[in-house]
Amino acid sequence: MAFLTFSCKNDQKNSSENDHLQATSDPAEMFRPSFHFTPEEHWMNDPNGMFYLDGTYHLYYQYYPEGNVWGPMHWGHATTKDLINWEHQDIALKPDEKGYIFSGSAVVDLENTSGFGNDSIPPVIAMFTYHDPEGEKAGDIDYQSQAIAYSNDSGYTWTKYQDNPVIPNPGLKDFRDPKMLRDTINDQWLMVLSANDRSFFYASENLKDWKKISEFGLNTGAHNGVWECPDFFPMKVEGSDEIKWVLIQSLNPGGYNGGSGTQYFVGDFDGKQFTPEKNMQNLEEKHPFWIDFGRDNYAGVTWSNLPGNRVLFMGWMSNWLYAQEVPTEKWRSSMTIPRDLILKKEDSVYQIYSEPFREFKNYRKQISVKNSGESNFVVSTDTGDFLQNQFTFELPLKDRKKVNFALTSKSGDTLQFGLDIPSKQFFVDRSKSGMVNFKDNFSGERSTAPRLIDSETLKVNFITDRTSIEIFYDNGRTVMTEIFFPEKPYDSFAILEEGLKPQNLKVYDVRMKLSKKEPQ
Repeated sequence: MAFLTFSCKNDQKNSSENDHLQATSDPAEMFRPSFHFTPEEHWMNDPNGMFYLDGTYHLYYQYYPEGNVWGPMHWGHATTKDLINWEHQDIALKPDEKGYIFSGSAVVDLENTSGFGNDSIPPVIAMFTYHDPEGEKAGDIDYQSQAIAYSNDSGYTWTKYQDNPVIPNPGLKDFRDPKMLRDTINDQWLMVLSANDRSFFYASENLKDWKKISEFGLNTGAHNGVWECPDFFPMKVEGSDEIKWVLIQSLNPGGYNGGSGTQYFVGDFDGKQFTPEKNMQNLEEKHPFWIDFGRDNYAGVTWSNLPGNRVLFMGWMSNWLYAQEVPTEKWRSSMTIPRDLILKKEDSVYQIYSEPFREFKNYRKQISVKNSGESNFVVSTDTGDFLQNQFTFELPLKDRKKVNFALTSKSGDTLQFGLDIPSKQFFVDRSKSGMVNFKDNFSGERSTAPRLIDSETLKVNFITDRTSIEIFYDNGRTVMTEIFFPEKPYDSFAILEEGLKPQNLKVYDVRMKLSKKEPQ
């Protein structure tokens, strides 16, 4: 059976002449996406230490280089100039006598407040969690602590600080995932980390000496799991000069649809204490403030040192419910596409919208599709499949009860998604999407998400990349990300309701090279 895929390196040199996926019978590569980041081989999970410097985006990630399931954690490393073509780098941080290298962050110390730099280039400082497996095995509680490393060559090689840990464990079992930022408003370095069921905030003047300044989260938000991988930053409210602070907080399990998930809070920060908006205090488990309601966007954080006020986010595209069993053997896991986050205020409620990173439009070419349906709308394309595509369109909802979309392959595999209009619930159903029996809880109940605006027009923007769909409804107000493993590529898209046709439909083929035919 022939499948279509890119070779394992996601770079321009490995793209075919027409940038389309080429046939391969290699089962190790049959599910590898084209423009989402994946490791060359072995296991990957959380994105770590993301920063931007001198035109290059750096991504580090939780990595086990000796197997395709979770193991002793390292920091893998990759770089990109354009957020779509990635270059693999050497492993950045490796375990040592103090433990595994768990998740963390990195910042560019432009003023050399740490003293680690030299005259020619600002140092990059990484903070990570040391996880002592021997202490954990012995039944100790304090087996996680926070440490730093520094780089004087823009993040390619690292030196661990000789006085680690910089933050010893205060007697907590889950004490990890530090996320640093430069708080220019209060002229300090800030760091937020997860402490089991809440977030701890720390401040520093030199990135080496840290003082705890506050806590947040004990009585609000989803708590059916351990809080992990936080992020904290100021954002300007769209269309105004108002500044609000945003706390992104992952947890596992306890996500909106079970397993892994990422919620957020918006509020004010006085330099020490974060205070969420009143409507975000005492939130129940099924609250509406999630970065992504789908099952497969976890542990996402933002890049540091970006120019302007841009907030650029990326997550791990999997779920701990089944991540170690998915049917990719040579490599496991991919990242979501980068996403621009926008903070809007609507009816006195602050809400985060997500959009595909703005450069994405430069790597696509509009293609023609033809409607072959008789009573309902069905399209296919001359390329023969919808492996790496973007669909954008609008649908009138007046006098409708539901909207069902379907991506289908010649083998009969079908991914269904859509909207139940009376209940204002989006859904994704992957029970017949292809290979689903590798784990009982993979196909299970369909995923759901609330529709959070009132409009008789539904705006749909979804992106497929061989084994994933990222759906941005209503200009990114509700987002759902799900992975799947069809036995043959999806080659048709249908709207299953009779007489319902999309308006302003545009279908694009995603390219790995810059498209000169799209707006720059």
